[in-house]
Amino acid sequence: MDKNKRFKQILALSALCVAFAVPTESQATAGFSRQTGSACATCHFQHYPALNETGRAFKAGGYTLMGKQGKVEGENLSLPEILNAGLVMKARYQKTNGATVAGTHNKNNGQLQFFDEMLLMMGGRVSENIGAQVELNLQAKGDPVVENFKMPFVFDMGGVKAGVIPFTTAGQGVAYGFELLNTGAVRGQRIMEHREDISAQQYIGTGTDAEGFAAIAYTPQFFANLSKWSPRSVKQQSGSPTANYLRLAATPKVGSWDLGAGIQSWSGTATDPSIVKFDTKAWAIDGQAQGAIGAMPLGIYLSHANASGTAAGSTTTNFFNSNPNDKTATAIAAELGVVPRKATLMLAYRKGDNGAATKNGANALTLAGTYQIVQNMQLQLNYSKYSGSAYDPLPASGDQLVTLMLFGAF
Repeated sequence: MDKNKRFKQILALSALCVAFAVPTESQATAGFSRQTGSACATCHFQHYPALNETGRAFKAGGYTLMGKQGKVEGENLSLPEILNAGLVMKARYQKTNGATVAGTHNKNNGQLQFFDEMLLMMGGRVSENIGAQVELNLQAKGDPVVENFKMPFVFDMGGVKAGVIPFTTAGQGVAYGFELLNTGAVRGQRIMEHREDISAQQYIGTGTDAEGFAAIAYTPQFFANLSKWSPRSVKQQSGSPTANYLRLAATPKVGSWDLGAGIQSWSGTATDPSIVKFDTKAWAIDGQAQGAIGAMPLGIYLSHANASGTAAGSTTTNFFNSNPNDKTATAIAAELGVVPRKATLMLAYRKGDNGAATKNGANALTLAGTYQIVQNMQLQLNYSKYSGSAYDPLPASGDQLVTLMLFGAF
């Protein structure tokens, strides 16, 4: 039996065992859970990081909601007695089906990524109307230690929460400033690990370095984000936040279903840390429906995105697409909780166009599943099969990707 076939059989057997495991009760121990005194499932739909209504409200309130923890209070002061923190880790095994080459070792051989991520996350309430989130990269290796940072200043204004959020991120994109849907509109808030295969926004490349200010507004039925930003992050001081980002979304409740639909727009110009000027031209529409079929939770996520092409001879390149034609994608993903709060099955399809003059078709079919060992520890398996003219002839990495991931927040 060849090694690839044996590996696939082991993964299939592991997934089968996981799917029929007996559900157990569990409690969360991550930083925000410590502050609020609530389990992870209070804020997340099926599993982390997908948000439900409660999670959206907590995030929109600037992470300031308190639970049973004591507070240090005084004139213009109200913060937790304890600085709440938690570790976030992802360990992955990835395997592609391209040909192996003697003297090299890449994903075609099978690659253990231990850790793919290891972050120290701190934050929560700073004062009554101020919160914070900071993620420190414990694998810096020359990269900035501060991976992500935001400090929401949020106030109640006649039934609307409104405020300003300064932020910086090494890879989440400008939407990191403020985003509440689970469609992949922001890189870190999605249901599956293969982000570019299940989200149109992630396929066109919106998960970038970003730094700026977000002006936001929120009600349970609506949220908005208008940001000024530039494609840089911590310690990259060149450039100014001159590019524009607009996000508008409605989040109505219809019966027992929690719905969401919105638009995103990137526009304007900015310079990167090397003082190269870029256009930022892209747009997206997306939607989601989260509810249940009988006793089984069901989430459905739709997205379509477009990044304008860069015309030949143009003096400025589109930051999201240097190819001559528009880069586009349409994606649909669904997740069914076959064992509620414990095990899910997922399916996604993306139809993509990479914007190249030739070999531009790039489609992906993804099958996946999750198993919550406990609420804050997840095992996830993703399998993606790629097709279209971009895969004819077969590239060196092949046309299949398998990812087995252990995720934890504690």
